[in-house]
Amino acid sequence: MKRNFKMHLPNPHKQHPKVSKRAWISETALIIGNVSIADDVFVGPNAVLRADEPGSSITVHRGCNVQDNVVVHSLSHSEVLIGKNTSLAHSCIVHGPCRIGEDCFIGFGAVVFDCNIGKDTLVLHKSIVRGVDISSGRMVPDGTVITRQDCADALEDITKDLTEFKRSVVKANIDLVEGYIRLREES
Repeated sequence: MKRNFKMHLPNPHKQHPKVSKRAWISETALIIGNVSIADDVFVGPNAVLRADEPGSSITVHRGCNVQDNVVVHSLSHSEVLIGKNTSLAHSCIVHGPCRIGEDCFIGFGAVVFDCNIGKDTLVLHKSIVRGVDISSGRMVPDGTVITRQDCADALEDITKDLTEFKRSVVKANIDLVEGYIRLREES
């Protein structure tokens, strides 16, 4: 199976995506501009990673998964950093400026913008996190809106079962990457 590079496009500043050969990118994903994708990254169908505004960048570190219909976009003169082994679940939006630490999970339909999320943190489904810093090891419950720092500071610690859940999602997606790469190499 040959890789389809039609969906990896330069931005108006002639910056091209840098995608590891050890990543798997769906042919329907769209990756534009100053985007770096490391080894063992899974990018699912219809995901969009767009760093096309002046001075924008997106970095997706090793072992991450960017699932179906996720949108990652970086505003002018800002960056989006996705830490190692982080999951961006179906249809979430990550908008820069934004830093997400290692071993995090951003749930279905969640929106994170202009924030820093510490490592080993879980933002559950349909939540909104904007303009705050969330400490490591915290949990944002389903449907919660966090736009004030005092609310971010009051978040509870992540539970052991949710930590295990996060790990299982990363493992499942790394297994997918390895399987898809094997298929590509066999073709």
